[in-house]
Amino acid sequence: MTINPLTAIDFYKADHRRQYPEGTTEVYANFTPRASHLARLLRDRFDDQVVVFGIQNYIKQFLIEAWDREFFSKPKADVVAAYRRRMDLALGKGVISTQHIEDLHDLGYLPIRIKALREGKRCPIGVPLMTIVNTRPEFFWLTNYLESITSAYLWKPITSATIAFEYRKLLEDYAKTTGTDPDFVPIQAHDFSFRGMSGAEDAALSGMAHLTSFVGTDSVNAIDLAETIYHAEAEAELVGCSVPATEHSVMCMGMEEGELETFRRLICDLYPTGIVSIVSDTWDFWKVVTEFTVTLKEQILSREGKVVIRPDSGDPVKIIAGDPDAPAGTPEHKGAVECLWDIFGGTETATGHKLLDEHIGIIYGDSITLERAELILEALHRKGFASGNIVFGVGSFTYQHVTRDSFGFAMKATSGVVNGERRDIYKDPKTDTGTKKSAKGLLRVEAENGRYVLLDQQTEAEEKLGALETVFEDGSLLRQTSLREIRAELNNQLTHA
Repeated sequence: MTINPLTAIDFYKADHRRQYPEGTTEVYANFTPRASHLARLLRDRFDDQVVVFGIQNYIKQFLIEAWDREFFSKPKADVVAAYRRRMDLALGKGVISTQHIEDLHDLGYLPIRIKALREGKRCPIGVPLMTIVNTRPEFFWLTNYLESITSAYLWKPITSATIAFEYRKLLEDYAKTTGTDPDFVPIQAHDFSFRGMSGAEDAALSGMAHLTSFVGTDSVNAIDLAETIYHAEAEAELVGCSVPATEHSVMCMGMEEGELETFRRLICDLYPTGIVSIVSDTWDFWKVVTEFTVTLKEQILSREGKVVIRPDSGDPVKIIAGDPDAPAGTPEHKGAVECLWDIFGGTETATGHKLLDEHIGIIYGDSITLERAELILEALHRKGFASGNIVFGVGSFTYQHVTRDSFGFAMKATSGVVNGERRDIYKDPKTDTGTKKSAKGLLRVEAENGRYVLLDQQTEAEEKLGALETVFEDGSLLRQTSLREIRAELNNQLTHA
């Protein structure tokens, strides 16, 4: 979709320029996560901090590329006529003037300064991760003109990166508890979300956020975007990876009576080495786990690689770790991991937990959430099995069942200049619970005891200090970061989380 940056707004933004007091020359705003009570997280593990991510993408794709391509590089008469038409037909002829749009085109760049925390850092709820202000007095209206698109570009990658980090913390904890190799964790949550996202761009952006904490992904365009925006280099680093895998159409086409042969052909003929993932619940999952694996045991164990069994329906906790209410001794009672252990055996970790033979494994990717992942890991732990026996397919149930309100993201103005005098402005609705109360005045963010804190009502000199650094000014991206640097920052924070 080609975005016209002039109309990437809510209609009410169009005339706020005239609604500000006469003599307004500056509007200073911030972008802040205000609350986490709607976020679907593990509350005993979440420390009320979000992962800063996606700002560089917003600047490159929208503030620079979209504005240059769709506004500054086009004839002024054309862009102004298109804008006038849209406003006249929707709000009434002549209601919205266009001189300020013409002036901006004549200027040739966006007179905006953005300061932000470094991407990969974690920002506490209630602390601004970004501020934005106009750099030329006549374009004071531009700051909050950008509010809607700023929010639309930023809330999702920050939310997805935060959720991915919470998965990473969970998996790291259980790896330590059960003796799983920590090198397994980066592939233990695999992004299955593409088909459930709200478009290819959303899938790529959220998928790239997943890659800040993991390398397992089936979203190819997430890797493309990481290389384009965050200087990832697939030849030099593991940006993202996957494995050959089947789907139900493949298994069904072989017909039920030929399912065993389909398994054999996949394991022996098509993929005699390496990892291959095979969806296994097309008809009778427990038959696959307890009969097909026995029939093909010799072939599986003689491969240089791993055969991954993929259940795709049912209660994931019961499927993987067993149903205590099922008849004792049945596959349903044991669960898939124990069934495979009975057939293939394995090793014990340093903590005394059972780890399946390296030639066999399981991935589950249907409706996984942080809560279900924890339940599965804990159930396996109680039965004496290591967390490394399972890979989770993390899909749209995780990354799409979220909203801007999951972390209460909002961009609000807190300072301005009118007739040469600075005004500290704020909102504090009496009808609210306190969530919507804003900071006041110019803002500064400082690190105290390993955590960022907000200082408001700062002087202009004080505002220039602190952890918020200028990343964009007057049409130019001034500071860039790489996926490698973001991952390193998050890995560092894992040791202190």
